[in-house]
Amino acid sequence: MTDLSAFSLAGKRILVTGANTGIGQGIAVAAARAGAAIIGVGRSSMDETGRLVEAAGAAFSAIKCDLGDPKAAQTMFDETWQASGPIDGLVNNAGIIRRADAVDLSETDWDEVMDLNLKTTFFLCQAFGRHVLAAGRTGRIVNIASVLSFQGGIRVASYTASKHGVVGLTRLLAGEWGPKGINVNAIAPGYVVTNNTTALRQDEDRSAAILARIPAGRWGEPSDIGDAAVFLLAPASGYMHGATISVDGGWLAR
Repeated sequence: MTDLSAFSLAGKRILVTGANTGIGQGIAVAAARAGAAIIGVGRSSMDETGRLVEAAGAAFSAIKCDLGDPKAAQTMFDETWQASGPIDGLVNNAGIIRRADAVDLSETDWDEVMDLNLKTTFFLCQAFGRHVLAAGRTGRIVNIASVLSFQGGIRVASYTASKHGVVGLTRLLAGEWGPKGINVNAIAPGYVVTNNTTALRQDEDRSAAILARIPAGRWGEPSDIGDAAVFLLAPASGYMHGATISVDGGWLAR
């Protein structure tokens, strides 16, 4: 019989970046249903996420922060830990995408994507690691990668580069921190119904081509990613270090 407590997050505090909508919201709600208290971080209102988390019976606190500024993100984490106590899990979900032919992509679009998707991810991991190790605690980090961590894609040069970097960073940190009680893993979502995929879903030809390749026959939902995140945050995945789980409806299997 499965020990359901292995999938429980009761008594844990989980910080989720970009929790206002999409995958971040799906992760926050799934973790709340598993018993965790949620700290949502982002630039936009998280009122809807707060209502959903509280409806699941969990506590929710919202923190406004421009995560595109890595220093501001790290300061936010330090202040949150000091003000309200230890954080058991960090989910680096916040991310942006800029679409342009490679010959046209601007330096600004490159820098903004890399700063949020990769640089802030690293420095939030660093802040988490410093606090957890100094306190002699254990912890979990879940980084949100992408199927484009393993493929090239088209017209998303900075996004693809950043998501390749997320997988490499996840492996590096797992190697350093695994022996010290911090599990660092990643999820590679496929094509999920979020703000970042609006342009693709509105392009009938592109959307049809994408669906034709997905064995599951549908776009993913944020809850699909949320359930995988709960697994990586919970005791059940205790022997997982440096792994990237593809939650893509079978996209990479084709």
